[in-house]
Amino acid sequence: MRVLGIETSCDDTGVAIYDSEKGVLTNKIYNQKKIHNIHGGIIPELASREHMNAMISLLQDMFKKKCFFKKIDLIAYTAGPGLVGSLLVGATFACSLGFSLNIPVVPVNHMEGHLLSPMLDYKSIKFPFIALLVSGKHTQIIGAHKLGKYELLGNCLDDAAGEAFDKTAKLLGLKYPGGPELSNLARIGMKNYFYFPRPMIHHSSLNFSFSGLKTYAAKIIADKSNQSMQAKANIARAFEDAVIDILLIKTKKALKTKNWKRLVIAGGVSSNYLLRKRAEEMIKKYFYGQVFFSNLDYCTDNAAMIAYLGLLRHKEVKYPQLEILVKPKWSIDDL
Repeated sequence: MRVLGIETSCDDTGVAIYDSEKGVLTNKIYNQKKIHNIHGGIIPELASREHMNAMISLLQDMFKKKCFFKKIDLIAYTAGPGLVGSLLVGATFACSLGFSLNIPVVPVNHMEGHLLSPMLDYKSIKFPFIALLVSGKHTQIIGAHKLGKYELLGNCLDDAAGEAFDKTAKLLGLKYPGGPELSNLARIGMKNYFYFPRPMIHHSSLNFSFSGLKTYAAKIIADKSNQSMQAKANIARAFEDAVIDILLIKTKKALKTKNWKRLVIAGGVSSNYLLRKRAEEMIKKYFYGQVFFSNLDYCTDNAAMIAYLGLLRHKEVKYPQLEILVKPKWSIDDL
């Protein structure tokens, strides 16, 4: 089976084709960071307009290869969670194509796509496992029992980890999206020069809160004695260390609670080198288990993971699927 995936949940426009035998055949992404960098963040109305233009161009380029056009058996699109205007663009394109090609269309959950994205490279991942989903909009700990059955163990109460990265990077004068820029700057920072708080690490729940950490960083950055590049690098290092500590302390608690030995880390922040290194050390030292990450090409929003999830979900499709469905606040534990 060959699946066309369409992803437009936020500010990345993605189209991809996944083949059940050959894997990912093509994965195209148009990133809007040049536009949103002007404003220092995502403007929802601008994002949805850009999706319209980018989707037409990406699909036209893809369908120049007639073999792709003729052999598509299913279309999968992101129905949520995400920005409602952006979601509607992808949903409308997907359902229109499905109608015109007379093939089924399946709406899928964006976060489930991230959760299963490591399976694009590691088919050997078996349920159950703990998943840490960490991105610009979500920071969640999930108990994955089986396909479609997920237990939300921990959630962010305010800013997600990736959002805190981006906002702190902006305070440091770095470009949007700031998370990768902050991590690069942190590499030349001095360890333990600053110590940032670790909010909620002693709380009984597995929930996260990063707004206080961001506020603390803002106060340090505003200090006139911390305006040199080295001082900013030291701040970036301390901030990154604090975020990773929080993420892994909570994840370790979840693994102990469930007594599971498999861990999946996915989402945009999962590309962070230090997070990967320390997660591997933790799982080996305390659980003698395994940790799986998405390929770096599939960490951020992409359509390959949507197409793959569509393949797994295709048995649920009611043929023909004509309803344009979007769920901006669709939780992964409500599938």
